[in-house]
Amino acid sequence: MDVLQLVVSGLANGCIYGLIALGFVLIYKATEAVNFAQGDFMMLGAFVTLGLTNADQLGLPFWVSVPIAILIMAAFGYLLDLIVLRRVSGQSQIAVVILTIAIGFVLRFIAGLIWGHEPVSLESPIAGKDIRFGGVVLGLDEISVIIVTILLTVVLYFYFNNTRLGVAMQASSQNQLAAYYMGIPVKRVQSLIWALAGAVAAIAGVLFASKGSIDVSAGLLGIKAFAAAVIGGFGSLPGALLGGLIVGLIEPFAARYIAAGYSQVAPYLVLFLILVFRPHGILSQVHAKKV
Repeated sequence: MDVLQLVVSGLANGCIYGLIALGFVLIYKATEAVNFAQGDFMMLGAFVTLGLTNADQLGLPFWVSVPIAILIMAAFGYLLDLIVLRRVSGQSQIAVVILTIAIGFVLRFIAGLIWGHEPVSLESPIAGKDIRFGGVVLGLDEISVIIVTILLTVVLYFYFNNTRLGVAMQASSQNQLAAYYMGIPVKRVQSLIWALAGAVAAIAGVLFASKGSIDVSAGLLGIKAFAAAVIGGFGSLPGALLGGLIVGLIEPFAARYIAAGYSQVAPYLVLFLILVFRPHGILSQVHAKKV
């Protein structure tokens, strides 16, 4: 029963990593940029939901606050690309990376000013409720995380591969000039993908905050999520989920059967091995770029 309990806990944490990793992959698939502020998007989405929901702030019903927070984060992602990121269009990838790292610091600073640096809890109807199955205690928040993550991954996978806009996003990534000549509004498409990444981050933030307290340092989970995206295969949506699950499962088992300190190191050891023996990830999607 202890093993099953560890599996459930690991899957729930892994799904959070997977959701953040989905944001990395979404932006990379459409723009070939890496957004190192994706974890901070998640943190901001959680705090926006908290500000809308908690009784000492706006006090809106939880199921009203969640879609509003998702829309706010989608608008934030869209405007961030429109106002800031387009100004570095055509610059080197390292310039974009440094810019997104700086954006992450700014978001943590702003969140700290507004909500403080102490951990706070989201007043969620799924928090703290358990379902007992035999000798295993399943948290409703953990079950919700797993179900939502799987559904969202499936929806996004089919969206990218079976819709005109999804194919247009991938075409923009492969060759922006050719996509432009084919009538694809490349800049608008890129802004939309940043909006989608913001919305996914908000969902991840709501689910993460429902599992416990949240503070501004929660955005640093983006580092583990980036490792998960690389392990699963950068550019693969199912790979992002798979990588997140691997990282999430490794941590509790390493803490339980090796030592508590190793739980933080084990995911990066797996990342090291993946980079050595399968550099493109487990579910790699390596394509020759059309020029």
